Amino acid sequence: MENITGSQKEVSFQSDSLHYLKLLAEKYPSIQAVSTEIIKLTAQLHLPKGTEHFVSDIHGAYEAFLHVLKNGSGSIRRRIDEIFANDLSEKTMRTLATLIYYPEQKIPAMVKDVDDPPEWYRLMLFRLIRLARVISAKYTRATVREAFPAAYADIMEELLYPQDQLVARQSYYQSLLESIVQTDQARPILTALAHLIQRLSIAHLHIIGDIYDRGPGAHIIMDELEAYHSLDIQWGNHDIVWMGAAAGGEACIANVIRVALRYSNTETLENGYGISLIPLVSLAMDVYGDDPCDQFMPQESEESVDGKVRDENELRLIGQMQKAITIIQFKLEGQIIQRRPHFQMEDRLLLDKIDYERGVVWIDGRDYDLIDTRFPTIDPADPYALTDQEQRVVDRLKFSFQHSQKLQSHVRFLYAKGSIYLVHNHNLLYHGCIPFTNKGEFAGFLANGQAYKGREFLDRVDLLSRQAFFATDEGVRQYGQDAIWYLWCGPQSPLFGKSKMATFERAFIADEGLHKEVMNPYYALRDDVETADLILEAFGLDPQRSRIINGHVPVKVKKGESPIKSGGKLLVIDGGFSKAYQKHTGIAGYTLVGNSYGFLLASHEPFESTAKAIYAEEDIHSRTEILQKNEMRILTKDTDIGVQIQKRIDELQALVRAYQLGLVS
Repeated sequence: MENITGSQKEVSFQSDSLHYLKLLAEKYPSIQAVSTEIIKLTAQLHLPKGTEHFVSDIHGAYEAFLHVLKNGSGSIRRRIDEIFANDLSEKTMRTLATLIYYPEQKIPAMVKDVDDPPEWYRLMLFRLIRLARVISAKYTRATVREAFPAAYADIMEELLYPQDQLVARQSYYQSLLESIVQTDQARPILTALAHLIQRLSIAHLHIIGDIYDRGPGAHIIMDELEAYHSLDIQWGNHDIVWMGAAAGGEACIANVIRVALRYSNTETLENGYGISLIPLVSLAMDVYGDDPCDQFMPQESEESVDGKVRDENELRLIGQMQKAITIIQFKLEGQIIQRRPHFQMEDRLLLDKIDYERGVVWIDGRDYDLIDTRFPTIDPADPYALTDQEQRVVDRLKFSFQHSQKLQSHVRFLYAKGSIYLVHNHNLLYHGCIPFTNKGEFAGFLANGQAYKGREFLDRVDLLSRQAFFATDEGVRQYGQDAIWYLWCGPQSPLFGKSKMATFERAFIADEGLHKEVMNPYYALRDDVETADLILEAFGLDPQRSRIINGHVPVKVKKGESPIKSGGKLLVIDGGFSKAYQKHTGIAGYTLVGNSYGFLLASHEPFESTAKAIYAEEDIHSRTEILQKNEMRILTKDTDIGVQIQKRIDELQALVRAYQLGLVS
């Protein structure tokens, strides 16, 4: 650098970055201002890495998810044990944890049972301050202050930093605490401290797909995620179909409604997003009113958000509605398959394979008897055409999806924070799979004469998914919506990962051999270290230090299956948040915690209710397994955020040189 003349330096600055440095100088108007920022950022690089929380396959189970979010998969309770194990009983520590998870409900419930409320408040303040000090130690003071509620920021800053240990400040500190109690501000400040502990316990949240369907509270979960301080989302197949529906994709709309009706769960549709199903009710009553629709009765009857269980008549109507929307779905899907032959899904064109007089369907070279032969809306001469009444239902439903303000807000958030996959801190995150062939090679998908596979294929479908919602050209938008439908159920979809979605076979054919959905070879290959290495290298990662974090297929723990694959290089964290899966998995979900010391895998027992968590202090029972323990603590400089900070430091150092050369003033 010393051999370059000042004029050469000036040319370099002018050609590369002088314009940017002048803009940067507006924020840092002097060498002193720049140097101060460099000092702060350099120090930040040497703080411990923030804790990451990985959660997958929530499926509308909002109470269990919100509890796991509040307790950080047990992170807060582990800290309580570390700090208070020698001072407090097990019961007292459990109560303290519950207070931190649910301060608004727990504090008044506890205060009414104590003889000396002011003394109780003093004691709780001391305990929460002590815990908050430890948890906030890995953050900068500015970051912690940003997490304070504005009304109490000054007071909480005084409480949080241990000036009470200085003799000259002890009287001031005691007076501050006493004033808080005497002015009746102890309850809101305790509540603020509890929320601060929750927030600082987890620096960043990763959602590895499938927020929607099964359970009744996907909209509640999305509200919580919109307010969360730092997160990313990898779309699951159940998310992408809702995204396609919000974009106006008619086949996606039909699938969303069918799945909701199949599990007797219209809470998110009707109460969450204000989507009226009355047009479908009218069609079902007119066309299927005398049809028992036995094959379409809801499979699960999970309680709604308000705790009400549907009665028999309502369930019968739901069955009729499900049949009505299912036939519409088959027609709309057939239209997509016919206009997109490169999807190679002709085997899903089954309505034209039905002999409506004989009541059989031709599949794979033979006839199969149909267990339901009532098809009043299908014209055998044109089976994929909607009737006028069906078209009106589709039009009205499409209008409702596209004009639901909350749904549109949630889906825009999914696009802003989400993607098909993510590379983060040397880990590869995706929901479903990387499509493979039986030979152990990446499967290719041919589009516009070009073959896409591996990372290129995932980048391609990520782009198409965005075009479905944001493209202004109608043809481009339509293709994106068709691509989203393919991601929901296509045989090479990285979000679906099966040979077919056997909705028709399960509804109309008794032979269970046709019900089978063959998993992509990925799911057999992912046990091999070589497969994980191949995937990681394809995404530019070092197999010796990186991991794949995956969801989508529940881990059948009760059958001895392990979530740890490929010698620990691939982790599957779908263990069954939703009650519908728990009879198969034997547990209620996996979550993963990555902190500066390593990785912890937590397996959770079923969560009964928020009320029991608050008043009976029943935390989720979790078992944690240490997957990795680092010899040296990971610092911020070793993370993606550290790379960004270092880049900022380099830019600021360039600004200092520009000031010194007089190029910026």
